[in-house]
Amino acid sequence: MKPIYLDYQATTPVDPRVISAMQQHWMDEFGNPHSQGHQFGWRARQATEYARSNVADFLSADDDEVIFVSGATESCNLAIRGLAASDPSNDRNHIITLATEHPAVLETAQYLKHFDFRVDVLTVERDGLLDLDMLRAALSEQTLLVSIMLANNETGVIQPVAEISSLCREVGAFVHTDATQAGGRIRVDVNELGVDLLSFSGHKIYGPKGVGVLYVRRCPELNLVPIMTGGSQEYGLRPGTVAVPLVVGMGEACALANKQLPRDASRLANFTQRLLAELKEKLPELVTFGNLEQRIPGSLSLGVPEVLGENLVGAVATELAISTGAACASGSPDPSHVLLAMGIEPELAATGVRVSLGRFTTDDEISTASKSLHQAFWKLSKGR
Repeated sequence: MKPIYLDYQATTPVDPRVISAMQQHWMDEFGNPHSQGHQFGWRARQATEYARSNVADFLSADDDEVIFVSGATESCNLAIRGLAASDPSNDRNHIITLATEHPAVLETAQYLKHFDFRVDVLTVERDGLLDLDMLRAALSEQTLLVSIMLANNETGVIQPVAEISSLCREVGAFVHTDATQAGGRIRVDVNELGVDLLSFSGHKIYGPKGVGVLYVRRCPELNLVPIMTGGSQEYGLRPGTVAVPLVVGMGEACALANKQLPRDASRLANFTQRLLAELKEKLPELVTFGNLEQRIPGSLSLGVPEVLGENLVGAVATELAISTGAACASGSPDPSHVLLAMGIEPELAATGVRVSLGRFTTDDEISTASKSLHQAFWKLSKGR
């Protein structure tokens, strides 16, 4: 039998309803949406724009603020590099981000140092939250952009993005948030968040891999420069033929997430609380990483002192699919950079594992997961 899948923060299974919506666009409806001289192109364009409308509704945005890209990594690159290139004078050459960000943001910000940008990478508190006073002190009239993720991809901790945006407006800085882990788990409203740029991927909300979105607030001051050349598609920001089946899947996934958010979030919150309570009852030494209140439902970052996370993942591999942290860092011998940035001691950070639940997690699977994790933790701790 397949192991129970509890790595939803790495990727989600594609919802069967999304597959159904995409299917015809792999076969009969194969037109190029940029070919507007015949019905094949018209129908492809219509499908693309319908998907764009679904994504816009999901974000409470306007249709023309939605740019389709290949995924959140490209989206973050376009947001950060595209904005940095928009002012050749470099009057604002300061970027602020967090040490707990995904490499798509951290490495992109560091790249801009080659172009005379100053980058401040702020630390977080031990619970994973940003100290707003630290951000306030770092902001200046030279700050171009603050990029802080909405929900962390390892711990699930939710940052106070609305408050961050308010501080940034005081100095005229733009705000970008990586909302990849938040979509479908909490409400993502660009107006409530006050952000100018937002990134997320299809494969984290039960859609296909290979497609993502960049939200770009339409205002005169925000003038992104494309980071690729070769066409004027996607409002001139992302050249290349739009992958209609993937975009259709993205749109359907967003529509379903909008519809199912209250039910999905409630189920995941209940399952998470139950799993954590059962584990703590059996394992008093269990450690949780990150704020347990400001967290997306379905996300747990756990450890037991002196039990290496990679050993635990291997011990349960035939029964459970969990991870030691972000999928992009899988196989690394080093402790999670997120946990280290939170001030967790390296020895304790090395024990961390990520258990993430999702839409298709069942009550029986929670029971099995609780038993399997307890047994594995116990065996590994007894053997040390």
